Amino acid sequence: MEIRNVTSIFFSPTGSTRRLVSMLSKTFPSKPREVDITPYTQRGLSMDFGPDDLVLFGVPVYGGRIPSPAVQTLRRMQGSRTPAVLVAAYGNREYDDALLELADIAAANGFIPFAAAALIAEHSIMHSVAAGRPDAQDAKKIEAFGTQLWKKLSTSEALSPVSVKGTRPYKEFGGVPMKPKAGRSCTGCGICAALCPAHAIPANVPSCTDKDACISCMRCIKVCPVHARRLNPLMLRTAESAFYQKHNARREPEFIL
Repeated sequence: MEIRNVTSIFFSPTGSTRRLVSMLSKTFPSKPREVDITPYTQRGLSMDFGPDDLVLFGVPVYGGRIPSPAVQTLRRMQGSRTPAVLVAAYGNREYDDALLELADIAAANGFIPFAAAALIAEHSIMHSVAAGRPDAQDAKKIEAFGTQLWKKLSTSEALSPVSVKGTRPYKEFGGVPMKPKAGRSCTGCGICAALCPAHAIPANVPSCTDKDACISCMRCIKVCPVHARRLNPLMLRTAESAFYQKHNARREPEFIL
């Protein structure tokens, strides 16, 4: 099978998913075109792909599911028997139904998800969990998988969808109770409002947060130039202590080919 174009499409509020997708494609003959669907302005984006394209879909896992803003945009991507690689990035707890949800979206839109990976990144809220991941061990495994899937792609006349774990109907996710808010050091620059994937920060009052719209992706905390946005420290300490006790044991990447 001859591949003429490679495209990476990712939802990556804090940069971890983008980094993992880049690791996976590092050994490819050519660097993929990157399409970042994180910004709210990308919700109306639609793209078409053919059988000689390869598309890598990368998403973070929130409560075992794909973030709803990512789902909105992914459903607008259209393939025509287009080979696809699925990547779910999660913070060392579990990826539950996220890969299955991503596989279902891809297959319904004309893609052939012939390879998939569940990869670990430092937790976006509980930073002590999977701290420093992906690390050198992860990188070595991920790059090796990238080599394997490209070889399969290059030597196969026909591809079949892989089977990934998960259940239907997908698990319910009611959101994370912790929502970032701005402190007194907020300058009102509006960077967080402009970059919020869920349009949860008013542009005219960027010190506020629409708690109903917020998906707790932590992008506003990541991009704030004066570090004015944060979670309630007491609530965070309490939650992180319990979460660390349950989910600190190292998990390894899972690859399906």
